[in-house]
Amino acid sequence: MRDAYHEELDSIGDSLVEMARLVGSALGRATTALLDADLALAESVITADEKVNDLHHELENRAIDLLARQQPVATDLRIVVTSLRMSADLERCGDLARHVAKVARLRYPESAVPADLHATVLEMGQLAQRLVAKAGLVIATKDVDKALELEQDDDAIDALHRELFAHLIDERWHHGIETAVDVTLVGRYYERFADHAVSVAKRVVYLVTGEHVDEFVAASEAAQAD
Repeated sequence: MRDAYHEELDSIGDSLVEMARLVGSALGRATTALLDADLALAESVITADEKVNDLHHELENRAIDLLARQQPVATDLRIVVTSLRMSADLERCGDLARHVAKVARLRYPESAVPADLHATVLEMGQLAQRLVAKAGLVIATKDVDKALELEQDDDAIDALHRELFAHLIDERWHHGIETAVDVTLVGRYYERFADHAVSVAKRVVYLVTGEHVDEFVAASEAAQAD
């Protein structure tokens, strides 16, 4: 019976890894749709988000069922509760990928992003994809050191987000208000997507160590200083 119980716990982790894969793929396709004004691709991203939502709801139901039937304690309880929170983060990533695709659909047959910002937006999309792929790897491996890297990786996204904003407030901006709104929204979607990937990694640190990231880092630094 306990083997079946731990198989169920493992299967929750597998579902989280699959969610990370799906939302990463969705963001990559949404970015292509945005920059290439590809309506069919945008529509496919919007439709595919239902699969992420279904996985999220299925995981919630399985976790609640485990809580009710097994009444886990200590580490097992931490796994279930933390998995629920990671699932919510990843579901939100899927929503943000869908939002990017909706901007692409709204401006079709034109690209919502001016040509001179394509490289910046593409880089944001690629970095955000890599962040969530790394988060998926962290879920699978429970690698605390790799989890701690994500916050530093996120700094590159933040820098690109600031770069986009600098273009918007530059007096040489000539693309109009509508495009400025689109670029503002898209930049925010990528930035928030990355934030949720970082949040997933932080939750893995808590899952493994029982400590929040700030506490764990402080304790590690204190131990090294002794």
